[in-house]
Amino acid sequence: MQTQPSTQPNSNLSLDPKKNKPDTLLKITVRKFFNNKLAVVGAIILMIIMGLALFAPLVTQFPYQQQNLLNRLQAPNAEHWLGTDRYGRDVFARILYGARVSLMVGFASVAGAITIGTVIGAVAGYFGGKIDAFLMRVVDVVISIPNIFLLITLVTIFEPGLDKLIIIFALTGWTGTARLVRGEFLSLRTREFVLAAKTIGTRSYVIIFSHILPNALGPIIVAATLSVGGVILAESTLSYLGLGIQPPTPSWGNMLQDAQNFTIMLKHPWYPLFPGLMILFTVLAFNFIGDGLRDALDPKTLEK
Repeated sequence: MQTQPSTQPNSNLSLDPKKNKPDTLLKITVRKFFNNKLAVVGAIILMIIMGLALFAPLVTQFPYQQQNLLNRLQAPNAEHWLGTDRYGRDVFARILYGARVSLMVGFASVAGAITIGTVIGAVAGYFGGKIDAFLMRVVDVVISIPNIFLLITLVTIFEPGLDKLIIIFALTGWTGTARLVRGEFLSLRTREFVLAAKTIGTRSYVIIFSHILPNALGPIIVAATLSVGGVILAESTLSYLGLGIQPPTPSWGNMLQDAQNFTIMLKHPWYPLFPGLMILFTVLAFNFIGDGLRDALDPKTLEK
C-alpha cells in the first residue's frame, strides 16, 4: 500500500518571501550605525543644533545685532535665557545665528576640500607613474606647512569674510583626502571589473568616476564627517584671534574673542561658557558620527 504524499505546507518554510530575502548592504550599514550608541547620540545632538540654527527666528525673539547698553552683562534670566553680552545683545540669539555661520563654514569648506582631494587622489592613484609622483609631491609640500600658520597668513593677506574663509579652508584641507583616495584607487585599479572596462575601451574618466569612485565612497564619507569638526575648531580659532568672521556677524569663535577679558571671565562666566560648550558639543557630535560611520562602512567588522 503506497502512502500518498502530504499536501500540507512545510511549517519550517516561510510563506512570506520578504522574510527570506537577505538584507541589503544599506540596511546592514544603517543597523550597524544605530547599534553604535555614541554615534546615535552625536546624530541627535547635531540634529538639535541644526534645527535650532535653521529656525532661529522662531526660537528667539531678539535679533542678534540688537544692542541695549542698559542690559549689558546680565545673568541668565527669564527674558534672556543665556544672559547678555557687554553690548546688551542676547547671547542665546547670537549663539543660534552663530551656529548658522559655523556650520556653513564647516559644511561648505569640507565639501570643497573633499571635491579637490578626491579628484587629485583619483587621478594620482589611477594613472600612477610620473603623474602620481608629481601630485604627491605637491601634497607633501602643502602638508609640510603648519596648517594654523598657513591659515593665518592667507587670512591676513585677504580681507576676512565668510566666503574667503570657506575658500581658504577648502584650498588647504584637501591633502588628507587626496592621500586616502589615492590609496583606495591603487588597490581598486587592479580589480577585475576595472580590467574588463579597460578591455572594452571605456574612457579613463568613466572608469574613474563611474566604476572605481563608487567603491571608494565609504572612506571618503567618513573623512568628510570627521573633517567638519576640525574646520569648525579652526574657524573658531581664527575668529578668536580676530581673523575670522567679523562682528557684528556672530560666530562662536568671535563670541569667545569678545569675552577674552579677565573681569568678564571672573564675574560673568556665562558669556564665554555657552559658545564654548556649543563648539565642544558640535565637534564631539561630528566625531561620534564619524566613528559610527567608519565602523558601519567597514566590511571587516561583523555584526554580532
